[in-house]
Formats: sequence, C-alpha cells, structure tokens
Amino acid sequence: MLRNIEARLTPSPHTSALIDPLFRLLTSLIFIIGGLGHFGQHRMMLERMEESPWAPTVGMIGDPSVLLWLSGIAFVIAGLTLAIGFMTRASALILFATLVPVTVAVHLVPDPSHVGPLFKNVAILGALLLIWARGPGAFALDNRPTACSDEKMILSQPAPPLGE
Repeated sequence: MLRNIEARLTPSPHTSALIDPLFRLLTSLIFIIGGLGHFGQHRMMLERMEESPWAPTVGMIGDPSVLLWLSGIAFVIAGLTLAIGFMTRASALILFATLVPVTVAVHLVPDPSHVGPLFKNVAILGALLLIWARGPGAFALDNRPTACSDEKMILSQPAPPLGE
C-alpha cells in the first residue's frame, strides 16, 4: 500500500524537469532580496552585527560595513546567476561560502530568537550543496549549446568523400 502511494506521488518526467528551474529560482530569491537589503537596510544590519558576540572577529577580518557591501554584492549577483542557471555550480559555491560566515556572525549567538533563522540558513546551505552536486538541471543557461560544442560536433563528423 505504501509503495502504491509513493508510486502515485512520483512526478512525470515533464513535471520533474520543471522542478529544476523552480528550485533554483526559489533558492535564489532569498539571496537576491536579502542581498538588496544589505544596501537598503545597511545601517540596521550593521547594528545587528555589532550586537553579535562575533563582532570583534568580524572586525579583525575587515571593516564590517565593507564586508556587508561585499556580501550584498555576492548575494545579488550569484543569486541572479543561480536563478537563470548560469555558472550554476560556481554560483552555488559562492553563495555557500558567503552565507557560512554571515550565518556564524549573525545567527550563531546565545539568543533563542536566532534558532529559527540559524536553521533556516542551515537548510539553505543544504539546498546550495544539492545544486552544486546535481548541477543546473533543466532550463538553465549552462545547458545552451556553445561555439566550442559546435566545433567538437563538426570535428567528430567524418569528412565528406573527395569529389563531392
């Protein structure tokens, strides 16, 4: 009976193909919108970072304001490229590498109100690892034909016989 339920819940290949761009888009939205927040709510975010027990460590890495600008730029650009499936694996790794220190600096604190946001970020890190491991999936710019692949196709075809 349980196998029957599982079989009925299995999506068709067409539906499965639509999941890839939807998964990339839904994962990227938090980075695009959140990254824009690094600019529009810069002062408020700096104040949150200053309240963190990790503030001295962040200060040793660099100017918190500059780091906030840089993480915002990374989130917006890599979020957009992830959404359209361009340089998908690199985008996922850039977002992962940027999200880890942001998560530690802002959410790895003794305040219980940060438990939800902390584990939300952990789940997002899991989604980024899945995208990195699986690649862009269907409907991604990474899958478009390139000039290089056209040349390989031409070179792999036998030459026409002489006289034709």
